[in-house]
Amino acid sequence: MSEPVPVSRAVDHGTAKLMPDIDRERAWLLTVDEAPQSYVDLDEPTHLEFEYTRRLGHVLDVVAEPGLALDVLHLGGGALTLPRYVAATRPGSRQDVVEADRGLTELIAQVLPVPDGTGITLHTADARAWTERAPAGSADVLLADVFGGSRVPAHLTTLAYARAAERVLRPSGVYLANLADAAPFAFLRSQLANFAAVFEELALIAEPGVLRGRRFGNAVLVASHRPVDLAALTRLAASDAFPARVEHGAALGEFIGGARPVRDEDAVPSPVPPDGAFGIG
Repeated sequence: MSEPVPVSRAVDHGTAKLMPDIDRERAWLLTVDEAPQSYVDLDEPTHLEFEYTRRLGHVLDVVAEPGLALDVLHLGGGALTLPRYVAATRPGSRQDVVEADRGLTELIAQVLPVPDGTGITLHTADARAWTERAPAGSADVLLADVFGGSRVPAHLTTLAYARAAERVLRPSGVYLANLADAAPFAFLRSQLANFAAVFEELALIAEPGVLRGRRFGNAVLVASHRPVDLAALTRLAASDAFPARVEHGAALGEFIGGARPVRDEDAVPSPVPPDGAFGIG
């Protein structure tokens, strides 16, 4: 059998590259304009290579009974790492994946296709426009991992977007998002303020070094109207190779401080990561 070879292709929003992992037979790294976007193992879809994807996976594991099928809306597609994870861990789930880059979607469908019968449906659309049009109360989970290059687009950083996301979720639904920031955390605090204005329950998962302002990094935001199993989530986050902390309650309120929700007219993208913040290896 021939060895897999790298694939490079111009897509709508840059140059996408798929690079095989020499250590895992059918595993691939996706980059767009050299920024790592996804890692997927076709033979082992429950393998989550990136730290932030493992934290999102932990939330997906605790939002409902193990193995229970869910209706999930993914904003941002990449190589479909987390849709594949949900299909493997929660068989029978119905998943809609919204990706704005048609060229990227076509590349993944050609090189790393999703097996038939997984319940994953791909859509080429703007994430906010889709969320505003989607049926109310149609999702158990809304997972946002949308980056234009290495930044969250401005129109996905506002209170109006948070309200649109809440509308799509069922009363017991959970919103989770991958965000990135560094001290003094103006962006991250504003995002927490957006969702605190809409949901009663908030949590934030990140490495202690990031939360202490020592470096730029990812943080996973969790928002819902009902409590999630924070004890289980804390155990899972702490057991990782790179342990993370789960902030909630009064401590998270102190972190938010005086941050205010973001109006559409004031919206800006998330901060530009410093060089090497999301390097490979």
